[in-house]
Amino acid sequence: MSKTIQMPALSPTMEEGTLAKWLVKEGDTVSSGDLLAEIETDKATMEFEAVDEGVVAKILVAEGSEGVKVGTVIAIIAEEGEDVAAAAAGGGAAPAPKADPVPAKAESTAPAPKADSVPAKPAAPAASDDRVKASPLARRLAAAKGIDLASITGTGTNGRIVKADIDGAQPGAAAPAAAPAAAPAAAPAPVAAPAPVAAAAQDFGIPHDVVKLSGMRKTIARRLTESKQQVPHIYLTVDVQLDKLLKLRGELNAGLASRKVKLSVNDLLIKALGVALIEVPECNVQFAGDQMLQFKRADISVAVSIPGGLITPIVTDAAGKGVAAISSAMKDLASRAKDGKLKPEEYQGGTASLSNMGMFGIKQFEAVINPPQAMIMAIGAGDKRPYIVDDSVQIATVMSATGSFDHRAIDGADGARLMKAFKELVENPIGLLA
Repeated sequence: MSKTIQMPALSPTMEEGTLAKWLVKEGDTVSSGDLLAEIETDKATMEFEAVDEGVVAKILVAEGSEGVKVGTVIAIIAEEGEDVAAAAAGGGAAPAPKADPVPAKAESTAPAPKADSVPAKPAAPAASDDRVKASPLARRLAAAKGIDLASITGTGTNGRIVKADIDGAQPGAAAPAAAPAAAPAAAPAPVAAPAPVAAAAQDFGIPHDVVKLSGMRKTIARRLTESKQQVPHIYLTVDVQLDKLLKLRGELNAGLASRKVKLSVNDLLIKALGVALIEVPECNVQFAGDQMLQFKRADISVAVSIPGGLITPIVTDAAGKGVAAISSAMKDLASRAKDGKLKPEEYQGGTASLSNMGMFGIKQFEAVINPPQAMIMAIGAGDKRPYIVDDSVQIATVMSATGSFDHRAIDGADGARLMKAFKELVENPIGLLA
């Protein structure tokens, strides 16, 4: 008996994804553990393995398809000895267990049609576009070309309108409406107006490109908006002298040269924040409604810029790791983050975050908290400036560090204690090696 392959949930929060690439084709024999496809989520691209063995009888979702819901049947596998053609025919004709879902909430507020109301051969409804079954990409293309989706007959699964249907349609097409018998034949169908987004873009009167938002960028926008709206931020800034830290880093790198380990300033700051959180456990917490979670280990999420957005791979137990181990872990995590190869557990979680923009020359900034975490440390550039050293004004290398704290979970005094502990560890860095 043939088996269906469904769109997997590659993380606890994944609801949909992009089927980026098929690694097999129809007719291929696969075994358990073989790679079937690459699935792109909002944070990473991950490989999807086969669980069963058999022959790929039919691929139902083309590579490059966006917004594929978790649980959607994407392929049919014929078992050993089964007629592949029959499995493909049966798989292609069999409807999905549930009616095709309406588009995401951002695109439509119309209620989902009942499963038993979907006809065997879908007809183009004369109702609003919101109730027409179409892929998110097809909707965007239709809006840009001024095409009324109600005028298109979809060729996708269960009559769903896909990109190919839009490519073959004429701009300005409108849905044919049933007219009374006596209606004048010369009355042309009204031309659908361009979607509001397209019209707004044209109103600028300035040459521009329309850049489609990636799943990652949409998620970043949503999460940061929620953070600023729902989390009461409090900001605390300290100036930190770096000269001793820089000297220690140079000495350590000289000693680690044979191991091909080269510490960055950021590696030492990750260590310092981890130790400070253990010293001030009131800040190593998470607000959870009517209770507080206080963590016994400091897992530091480190902001890494990648093409299309930002991701925060996690250095687990930063306080307990040696600085060389932190350096090696960060190099590996950052490299795989840029290739989109991180596992969900490597970027989801963490007890606090660190964001360093000093390499861009930014002197000071206030970072947005990454929920459900309760704090993030923002690191500015270290530069030479007048500074009081041993009761006299000297030139020292100084950086500004700003902690953003969730005031529901962390009192200002506790946040200040954390910043003080962090400053003391950086200015007396030998303690980081204890």
